[in-house]
Amino acid sequence: MTDETRVEEGGLIHSAIRYVNLALLALGCLFLFLMMAHITVDVINRFVFNGAMVGTLETVSFYYIVLAVFLPLGYVELKSEHIRVDLFAQMMPNWAQLALYVLACIAGLVFFGMLAWQSGIDAIRSTQRAETIMSNFLFYIWPSRWALPIGFVGMCLAILSNLLRAIQRREAL
Repeated sequence: MTDETRVEEGGLIHSAIRYVNLALLALGCLFLFLMMAHITVDVINRFVFNGAMVGTLETVSFYYIVLAVFLPLGYVELKSEHIRVDLFAQMMPNWAQLALYVLACIAGLVFFGMLAWQSGIDAIRSTQRAETIMSNFLFYIWPSRWALPIGFVGMCLAILSNLLRAIQRREAL
């Protein structure tokens, strides 16, 4: 990748944000793989050995799914793969499309910033209380509470990166 290509793609800021979101995507994929392996072992154990693994439902519900869904949010945004409805925007001139895109990015930064802030407060409170759920064993859920603020921060960074690239290119992404 040449320096000119790197400048076109948003430069150092975009690259750093991309690598952060790639790392979060890799973690999300890791937890997805762990969920698959855990459930497979539980099913084999149940049907072959007539045994039961304690905590599969809780682990899948409170850890694997939450981490697999929220951590990759920013990467999906960087790739512009979230659902968009741009039926009327396609008929507008380029300057209007860019203006709407900038407005949507600012609204997204505010919205996901507030979600990151509140979920961060909730994660701190959960950690301070060492939050658990009612189960037939001690099951801590406070670590999984951190997936939301981390995922939302990744989303904010991705929106910021896309916003900067759109302004630099002078066209809506």
